[in-house]
Amino acid sequence: MAINDSELVQRAQNGDATALGLLLERHEAGMRAVALSLLGHGPDAEDAVQDAMVTAIRRVGEIRDRDAAGAWLRAVVRNNCRMRFRATRPTPVADPEPFLPPAATPGPEELIEQTAMRDWVWHAIGELSETDRLVLMLRHFSGVTSYDQIAALCALPVGTVRSRLNHARQKMVMSLRATADLAHPDSSARAASRQREAADAVATAMRGDFHQVVGELWRPDASFLIRSSGLHGGTDRVVHTMEGDLQAGVSQRLVSVVAGDDVLIWETEVISPSSDPGHCPPSAVWLHSLEGGRVRSMTLFHPEISAN
Repeated sequence: MAINDSELVQRAQNGDATALGLLLERHEAGMRAVALSLLGHGPDAEDAVQDAMVTAIRRVGEIRDRDAAGAWLRAVVRNNCRMRFRATRPTPVADPEPFLPPAATPGPEELIEQTAMRDWVWHAIGELSETDRLVLMLRHFSGVTSYDQIAALCALPVGTVRSRLNHARQKMVMSLRATADLAHPDSSARAASRQREAADAVATAMRGDFHQVVGELWRPDASFLIRSSGLHGGTDRVVHTMEGDLQAGVSQRLVSVVAGDDVLIWETEVISPSSDPGHCPPSAVWLHSLEGGRVRSMTLFHPEISAN
């Protein structure tokens, strides 16, 4: 006897990845029909469907009427299509954000934890190429969500960001569907370790010992770049730059950490001295590329400065 939608949704909300995979498979044809009716045949329609599947993975816990899961999925596709219409208008519009949950709702990491699907999702992310993984992690797991900001941080054309993101979503959904009923490595230990490491590193840096952080976590030949100013150099230069900020009275507070196998993202609040409140932008993103678990390169990015 076939399991009905209500049961599949309940199981998915309790962390059953196989149930969510079956739910998506059951309604994929209807989702695609909506996209084709609104966007016609072409890559945009397929992208809208893939986007909706990623949304379902992140937001399955928001489904209230479990018997109406198909309608909910089709509505997500319809919303994605409308966002694509907006994005193709000749006049500037806000970057579409169909994946961001409403204010005061859990962020993507919390949603994945709540539905007990973290390992499944991070395994799929780990299957992506480094370039695809980076844009997807930024877009869906960090505060750098707009295409313009991602393009500025990664020094890429906006069109390249869009194409990489679409490719990453497609590959991720394919991997999720293929591995829904498999066991996956526990990713929580890595996440917890990187969170502790980041908290300790920022605390150490704020005490004036950033050279210790660099010595412990960075490769000797590592490089850094401040995207907004173009300032770049090696480990000595980054230590000197941090020490200069501290001498100016600037401090930072860790806000969030996103950890992949070879990509590590720290987001911090930047606190300028009361005597010079405009000394630094209010936030920063530390994008680390890792090799052998140590920092190979780091790009510092201030979203408010670089995003247009």
